[in-house]
Amino acid sequence: MAEYYDELETRSADRRASDLATALPELIAHAQAVSPAMAKHLEGIDAAGVKDRDALARLPILRKSALQELQKGNPPFGGFGVGAVSGYAHIFQSPGPIYEPGQTSHDWWRIGRFLHACKIGAGDIVQNCFSYHLTPAGMMFENGAHAVSAAVVPAGTGQSELQAQAAAAIGVTTYAGTPDFLKVILDSGTEQDLDLSCITKAAVSGGALFPSLREEYRERGIACLQCYATADFGNVAYESEAMEGMIVDEGILIEIVTPGTGDPVAEGNVGEVIVTNFNRDYPLIRFATGDLSAVMPGKSPCGRTNMRIKGWMGRADQTAKVRGMFVRPEQVAALVERHRDVRRARVVITRGDDRDEMTVQVEADGADAASIENSLQGILKVKGKVEVVEPGSLPNDGKVIDDQRSYD
Repeated sequence: MAEYYDELETRSADRRASDLATALPELIAHAQAVSPAMAKHLEGIDAAGVKDRDALARLPILRKSALQELQKGNPPFGGFGVGAVSGYAHIFQSPGPIYEPGQTSHDWWRIGRFLHACKIGAGDIVQNCFSYHLTPAGMMFENGAHAVSAAVVPAGTGQSELQAQAAAAIGVTTYAGTPDFLKVILDSGTEQDLDLSCITKAAVSGGALFPSLREEYRERGIACLQCYATADFGNVAYESEAMEGMIVDEGILIEIVTPGTGDPVAEGNVGEVIVTNFNRDYPLIRFATGDLSAVMPGKSPCGRTNMRIKGWMGRADQTAKVRGMFVRPEQVAALVERHRDVRRARVVITRGDDRDEMTVQVEADGADAASIENSLQGILKVKGKVEVVEPGSLPNDGKVIDDQRSYD
């Protein structure tokens, strides 16, 4: 296997600047020509003058909340798509709801670059445990696996006993999915007296990879690396074997800005991740992800020369990711609206036994906790516990999602 996915990964600083001076004006002109909503968003912008990061930083920010509202008025993509909706191979729905397009062309989501960094390729069998239901994660990783010539078991989520049996019978070499679920499969394999030593690699995303969990996998002989990916862009940044921060993908440009603004912060300072995507099928320029991170100085010891970030460091808003699914304040509001006896609700996210745990505290008189719990899966898309508390007992701090997990 070649050390690098392609020559882009080891470009010099001068080459990167030269390539950017060509690529940025072409991207902006293309977006203005083919994407009606992006043309309106960038109205009055001279594409030819946007040749570097400083010029890019003067363009307006596109926020995810604004995209969601535009999609409501002009479904499904709010005018940000290219050509007919039917021209895309897939149309996905993420919580919100927010709709994203997808294609099946070679490494369209750029996950292949991450899998190559995990040393996954021809001869590997990937058990893909990302969801194939409505959201794009399953197709993203399948597309990436095909890009590196690996075979795929389209396992999806849940059914840990069957997952363990399939992995043992097929001889799966690689797990792809959220960080926690691999442990569930391995533990199920132990309970069933199955030999899962065939799994030696893991490519994870959709949640925090805690050091204790990575170490447990290492002790089992599994090299586990993670990437930061989104439904809007696919691969954003990824780990290499150096495991020193995350290397920004070659198909996008990242800025770290002061939350709520478009102003870049100093290197090393935590700020909001802003992404510009060079995907001509779905060009998004200065898209505010709502995620927090920081730029790391220097280059990766693995030889890849692109910018590094510290990875996902929380949310600039109150949205949180629980077991690979975003939980948003508007979903909490919908839960309260569903149950008229509930006055207020607060989602508390903690960590126990290397798994995300979610408790929904509700202020109510005589509320039926079981009935509210039944609504969680449908509205928040994540199972959790419901705790009924006394009216007036929740903190009056405006917070409806309290993420108490430590990312140290």
